[in-house]
Order: sequence, then C-alpha cells, then structure tokens
Amino acid sequence: MKFNRHLRNKSGLHLILMVVSLITVAPYFWILSTSLKFRTEVFTQTPKWIPWPINIQNYLEMFEMAPFHLYLLNTIIVVTGILGVQLVTITLAAYVFARKNFWGKEFFFFLFLTQMMIPIHATFLPNFLTLKHFDLLNTRVAMMLPFFASGYGTFLLRQAFRQIPKALEDAAVIDGCGGLRFLWHVLIPLAKPTLIAFSIISIVSHWNDYLWPLIVTDTPEVRTLTIGLGMFVQQESGADWTLLMAATAFVTAPMLIFFLVFQKKFVESFMLSGVKG
Repeated sequence: MKFNRHLRNKSGLHLILMVVSLITVAPYFWILSTSLKFRTEVFTQTPKWIPWPINIQNYLEMFEMAPFHLYLLNTIIVVTGILGVQLVTITLAAYVFARKNFWGKEFFFFLFLTQMMIPIHATFLPNFLTLKHFDLLNTRVAMMLPFFASGYGTFLLRQAFRQIPKALEDAAVIDGCGGLRFLWHVLIPLAKPTLIAFSIISIVSHWNDYLWPLIVTDTPEVRTLTIGLGMFVQQESGADWTLLMAATAFVTAPMLIFFLVFQKKFVESFMLSGVKG
C-alpha cells in the first residue's frame, strides 16, 4: 500500500514536470518551426507545427537584410569582455573583504554593496554623461565599462572565500605561499563552482541586455544581437513573421546550445555555490 502511494506520487510529479516542460518548450519550438515555413503557412486554420518542406531561405534572406554576423561578433566581444574584467575585479575585491583585516572594512563593504540596492536604470544618466565626456559613446567599450565591477559577484565570492578555513591559509604561509599565490592556488580552485555560477549569470544577463546598448550605440557597426533584432522588427516593410522568427531563433540559439552542452555543469555549479555560500 505504501509502495503504491509512493508510485502514484512519483507518477503525478513526473506528469506535472512533463506539462511544465511542454509549456516552457512550446514557444521556442513554434519560433523554430515558423522560421522554417513559407510565408503562406504561418497563419492557417490548422496550426502546422512541423514544417514541410523546410524553407531555409528565410535564414539566407535574413542575413542579406541585416548584418547579423556582425551583431553576433559584437555581442561575443561585449559579453566576454565584461566577464573577463569582472572575474578579475570581483576576485580581488572578495579576497580583500574576506581574508584581510583593515579599518572600516565592514563599512566599505556596505558601500560596495550599495550597487545592488540602487536600480540599474538610475545609473544610466550619469554613466551616459560620463561616457559622453570621454567621447566613448557608440563604441563597444561604452557597453562594457559600467559593468566591469559587480557588487553581487563580490558578495557571492566573498561568502565562498570566508568558508575556507583559516588554518589552511596559515599552513600555506608556513610553506612560503604569499597572499596572491594563496589566492591563485588555493582560494580560486576551491571557489570554482561559485565563479562558474556567477559567470553563467553574467553571460546570460549581458547577452540579453537591450536598453543600455540601445542608449549608447546608434550605428550597425557596434550593435549587439538584441539591438539588431529590435531594428529588424521595425523595418518599414512591416513584420514578415518567417524572417522575424528566423532572426529570433538565431539570436537565442547560442545561449540555448550553450546550456544544453553544459547543463550538467550548470546545475552542479549552482548547487555547490549555494551550499558553500
């Protein structure tokens, strides 16, 4: 009796997960399906989920109408540039706040965390004016510079560093290991799950960022994928749903593939960072 109840509960849970998964996947499947249809197949009385014959001409036409290859390159440069600098700044800041003692440490850490309390949109005007003063508008640097430091990343990594026993650091010092060597060879490897978790958050966040790149750029040469997609929708010829879905699939596909390839690592990193933090 107990076994049957457990089996029913487990079957019910699996059924709920299947329904939720279907609801989640259905929109993207529709996007992909529509991107491979002919224009006359988009709006029909009977929905056609599996297009046949497949029309890849939509993707070729999409690249002819807008330089999406350039948008992709700009997005990769911006996202990796932000992440690369962030990993340096949050690691050094977290190390100082977690392992060093100095006057006013808690107060300065509180000031550092105010970045998390202030809405990001409230910083757009001063950041824009600063970039304009230094003649950096309409450049890739303009899209990256305001995000080189991260209060959230510093907080997350500080918590991970604080979990590492002091005795381990004392033993490293006795063996002749200096501060930076201890950071590089001991702290960073032990905090690897937290770094991976933060990297995922940063990559997804800045890959999908729309408003800030829209504010600081106005030429195709430096536009990212999200801005390019927005401009593609606003064409004077009106919305061609097959081309629009092809562009949407192209913009979202890299992140989807990235997750499918590394999904096990993603889950492990978030779980371990949660336990350690």
